[in-house]
Amino acid sequence: MDEPGTERRPRRAAAFFDVDRTLLARSATLAFGRSLRREGMVSSVTALKGAYTQLAYQRRGADAGDMERYRLRLLRMTRGWDADRLSHLVQEALVDVLDPLVYAEGLALLDQHRREGRALYLVSSSGVEVVQPLAEHLGVPNAIATRAGVDADGRYDGTLDFYCYADAKADAVRAAAVGDDLDLDSSFAYSDSITDLPLLEAVGNPVAVNPDRRLRAVARDRSWPVVDFRDLARARPVSRSRPVVAGAGALGAAAVAGWVARSRMQGARQ
Repeated sequence: MDEPGTERRPRRAAAFFDVDRTLLARSATLAFGRSLRREGMVSSVTALKGAYTQLAYQRRGADAGDMERYRLRLLRMTRGWDADRLSHLVQEALVDVLDPLVYAEGLALLDQHRREGRALYLVSSSGVEVVQPLAEHLGVPNAIATRAGVDADGRYDGTLDFYCYADAKADAVRAAAVGDDLDLDSSFAYSDSITDLPLLEAVGNPVAVNPDRRLRAVARDRSWPVVDFRDLARARPVSRSRPVVAGAGALGAAAVAGWVARSRMQGARQ
């Protein structure tokens, strides 16, 4: 409780970004399939199945059943892997693997929120081994992601300490809001999937990005902005804590801000 005679500072707003098919054009985890195969960590057949899964998700999105099958498959595949080895592989391949997948519009929005003083978070069902380095690479201070269980020998044991998915993802965001003194009513969230509906409902400014069919319908019913990212940044994004250059890619931050505002107005008229 604040002491008598003191004024409480306004809580800070935040912007929460899903990663797969929101900031990135593909699944961050599946994108490393070639690197894992080259290191002998997965077979060619497994890599091919991953590519098929990627294509299916891009075409129709993923529902709860898809995500559960994907989760179980990853746990079976990674059991026994050396956690440090995977982390080093991700760090070494990050630029080559993920940079070509980053949407320019997403970079511009990160820049806009950064300049307007909001706390930035990546929030993803992908593993923290991928999401945390990506966040650092993009200059995003906070990452909330799935955490796999690791045994005493430093190898993945086929369990999850935390699955950052659906209601659990929204709960993690609410916990972060308490810990970091954030105002969720003034905050933004961006996602492509109906499975992230709890996350979008947790904030005052939800935005559907590249939404699957079900999320697009919900967003239109609730007059939420619906936007489609199309332009890949291709050039190397920021590294560590350096700010994104305003106007990165095909759309500058100001253009994206107006674009989102127009989408909100159009949604309200429908």
